[in-house]
Amino acid sequence: MAVYNYDVVVIGSGPAGESAAINAAKHGQRVAVVERQSSVGGNCTHWGTIPSKALRHQVKQIMQFNTNRMFRDIGEPRWFSFPKVLERSRVTIDQQVELRTKFYSRNRIDLFFGTARFRDENTVVVRDNHEGVEELSARQFVIATGSRPYRPADVNFRHPRIYCSDTVLGLSHTPRTLIIYGAGVIGSEYASIFSGLGVKVDLIDTRERLLSFLDDEISDALSYELRNNGVLIRHNEEYRSVEGDESGVVVNLESGKRLRADAFLWANGRTGNTDELGLETIGLEPNGRGQLQVDDHYRTAIPHIYAVGDVIGWPSLASAAYDQGRNASDEFLGGDFRFVDDIPTGIYTIPEISSVGKTERELTEAKVPYEVAQAFFKDTARAQITGDTAGMLKILFHRETLAILGIHCFGDQASEIVHIGQAIMQQKGEANTLRYFINTTFNYPTMAEAYRIAAQNGLNRLF
Repeated sequence: MAVYNYDVVVIGSGPAGESAAINAAKHGQRVAVVERQSSVGGNCTHWGTIPSKALRHQVKQIMQFNTNRMFRDIGEPRWFSFPKVLERSRVTIDQQVELRTKFYSRNRIDLFFGTARFRDENTVVVRDNHEGVEELSARQFVIATGSRPYRPADVNFRHPRIYCSDTVLGLSHTPRTLIIYGAGVIGSEYASIFSGLGVKVDLIDTRERLLSFLDDEISDALSYELRNNGVLIRHNEEYRSVEGDESGVVVNLESGKRLRADAFLWANGRTGNTDELGLETIGLEPNGRGQLQVDDHYRTAIPHIYAVGDVIGWPSLASAAYDQGRNASDEFLGGDFRFVDDIPTGIYTIPEISSVGKTERELTEAKVPYEVAQAFFKDTARAQITGDTAGMLKILFHRETLAILGIHCFGDQASEIVHIGQAIMQQKGEANTLRYFINTTFNYPTMAEAYRIAAQNGLNRLF
């Protein structure tokens, strides 16, 4: 058995692990990264964020082509199979793997491909797919193993028509009908993608409204757009059984309803990847969802072992995971530390959603005197040019100080637009003001111009 000594060993090469490793290496630490898959990038690159967003982009292009009147001169609407669209998306995955592999080599970080298991608090044993075994010792460890879809034991995921959000990327046909169980972020995104391909989708929500953490108006707008694209949303439902046969899947609900479709996608919850780490050997115990508990400096119960990213649960976003990894390594390197809690939400439905700060419901409950500034994309020249007129920008601001309290955007480029307002929100004192958008000249025509329109709308509401 080969034995290696490092300053830092990072387990997992997703956004959290990558940023922790590179930050440590740039500060002169000898770093190793252990990745269970055969290439770097983690679940984010291979199963989650990158493939689903690349897939969404291809579907959005198809939808734009089929709804643009100018293209009617070329021919009839075109429809593409799911495997064909997915094949184009894999190009992005390959590009990401190549890019991220170079990051490690450039920073002289050693890569080990295999499954890591703790032997003691300062040692992990890495076993590869060919039964090769290597031992890595270090002063600091960062667990960034991510998560995988939660799979209830009473659903047969070995059935060829029953999928989770990982295995659906191997779907070899285009179903005519699809049942998606779970209407969280992943379920809503896939409902948009499949309905955009012309698939009839039943979206089963275990709650009373879609994405209830969003501003109510934005949640309602998403519900409208999904229904407008043919998605049937069923709220407050729980499954009793999921039964697959040769031609499809039958879902029996606790309410007595029976649904049938060509395929079934489970998108209800995720589990932390901790079951093969040998945590019992070092006295760490994950919760019922396989997630590790950490303090406000990302330390587990063992001070020199940190955990970041999806393996610790909320917010389970690639953007937050990247910052968590960097800040965890800053913590044990003695650098500037920030606990990552002010995070913009990015939801890549069609149209997409992004928000940061407080919602109207939260401000009302807190009795904060706020006002609403709105701009509808249908009234902006850029949206009229591109045809992406669905959506709005909504700014919540204090009616006395004009400080921005929350930004909520629904529509094309929402995840980009939100950062303009976020930058102003982060300013201290009087620099955080709605008047910034009145006193700043925006390019015309742009989507960013919606901030000026919204600010004028908001100021007109004051008396």
